[in-house]
Amino acid sequence: MRSRASSLLVALVLQTLALSTGVHAQSWITLNSGGDTNLRAISAAKIAATGHIAIWASGSHDVILRSLDDGATWTRLSIPGQPDLDFRGIVAFDDKTAYLMSSGQGDKSKIHKTVDGGIHWELQYTDVNSGFFLDSIACASPTNCFALGDPINGRFLLLQTTDGRRWNPLPPQNLPTALPREGAFAASNSNLLMVSDRELFVVTGAFAARVLHTSDAGKTWTASAVPIAADNATSGIFSITRSSVASLAAVGGDYANPNVGSRIAAFSEDQSKTWQPPAQQPAGYRSAVVSQDGPTLLAVGPSGSDISIDAGLHWKPFAASSLNALFALDAQHVYAAGPGGTVTEFQIAEPK
Repeated sequence: MRSRASSLLVALVLQTLALSTGVHAQSWITLNSGGDTNLRAISAAKIAATGHIAIWASGSHDVILRSLDDGATWTRLSIPGQPDLDFRGIVAFDDKTAYLMSSGQGDKSKIHKTVDGGIHWELQYTDVNSGFFLDSIACASPTNCFALGDPINGRFLLLQTTDGRRWNPLPPQNLPTALPREGAFAASNSNLLMVSDRELFVVTGAFAARVLHTSDAGKTWTASAVPIAADNATSGIFSITRSSVASLAAVGGDYANPNVGSRIAAFSEDQSKTWQPPAQQPAGYRSAVVSQDGPTLLAVGPSGSDISIDAGLHWKPFAASSLNALFALDAQHVYAAGPGGTVTEFQIAEPK
């Protein structure tokens, strides 16, 4: 069996060859742009009837975008009668079914669902409590989902549905305890990672950088400290992804100082028990990270994008586009969303 040291050496050599010589150049291909919206969430799913990919994106000023032809054309959807909502979370299962989450104080945070392609939206959950603020939504299936909210009375809020319709907070005794001034960031709909019906990871920020982990649907939690900047209210962990059963990567930093390239990322090789800083950091604050294909990771933020081919040990910048959110449907279809209604698709150039 190859040792960890030799594996990392091989990965480093491959990374140096691929990224320094440009044999496989990475880029983002623009699928949509324009409009007064900052897109914060993106999701995609195969359409069984056509073989095409449905891409859904959402953001500020009530904007919901959907493409049914792999991003060639786009339609703007809406929820009639709603105020100016900031849709920071979306989870799609096909061209018809999607959950949509808005963020904001009190009843500006809402969970909607459509089963007819956005013709009708059912309001499934909201709360008038001024402390109610939703940060992200994640699903393991069309009927089993969780939503993460800011701490209330010292505990992070977690809502769950097991039937795809009714949402309920976890019992107070099952909610993870927050540290003083600790919170979560509604930046890319990726600070809540749901890997099964029962296993979740939550990342935190604002004076703390921790990963909270449960393997029993929230009945019990463990917490681990992560070496990512968390010196003030604008810094911490913003996103987490998993590249294998035991390997995870997290990114963040300080969104008020996006060009600072220290303490941006970390990785774990033991199911989040311990975390280490990478040997080479991303170039600045990153709001989202995703596994493209096992150990190949992508990270994006306002100052650019980075790639790692060794599960987060080394990062290399490759594009300067400002992007907020990521979604990997599979190794060949990775999408990103950002300011100005921008939706892009990741592309690797074939060797010449």
